[in-house]
Amino acid sequence: MLAARFDAPHNSRSIPTRAAAMTYSSSATGILLAAGLGTRFDPSGRRNKLLATLPDGTPVVFQSARHLLAVASEVIAVVRPGAEKLADVLNEAGCKVIFSIDAERGMGATLAAAVRATSDADGWLVALGDMPWIEPATYEAVARALDSGETLVAPVHRGKRGHPVGFGMTHRETLAALDGDAGARGLLSMHAPFIVEVDDPNVLRDVDLPGDLATG
Repeated sequence: MLAARFDAPHNSRSIPTRAAAMTYSSSATGILLAAGLGTRFDPSGRRNKLLATLPDGTPVVFQSARHLLAVASEVIAVVRPGAEKLADVLNEAGCKVIFSIDAERGMGATLAAAVRATSDADGWLVALGDMPWIEPATYEAVARALDSGETLVAPVHRGKRGHPVGFGMTHRETLAALDGDAGARGLLSMHAPFIVEVDDPNVLRDVDLPGDLATG
């Protein structure tokens, strides 16, 4: 017997939501993928790297969310069932949160759950919860290209493609059918994205190990 899929919205009552200071208002919906296990950060599974703090005390995922919210007025964050503390931090940042059991199957399934939950969106600006240093200006550059009619947009720094990635609604069905841990790499390999050159090395930088936090 197959287990039923469960995508439930979560809104914290204990932590107030604060509006993000927007630098640009995109028509795209933001998606923040925050359901990974981060086993390299802590093989024991006791510490969630997304809740680890940066040198100024800000949780990793909070800063990731706020930078995305500076451009996308609506951000859907996807977490694993049971990640209540993580959901509360994301709510405080200003995100709407969904729990999805599909997350156990990998990033592709997590992204698909978010797209299905926002099927009426004009497009999606997809970011990762463990990349807190991406500049709001980079999000804006990708969002502006997406809003101008490009259907697949990615930033590039010194020849290397990074995050976030913008998807137009023409890719809705493909995104909603993703599964496994490959994310949208298959789609990006089939369709050449519109490239936005950025002077932001943080499009390639994530939190992988505890030592990554010390550099601020």
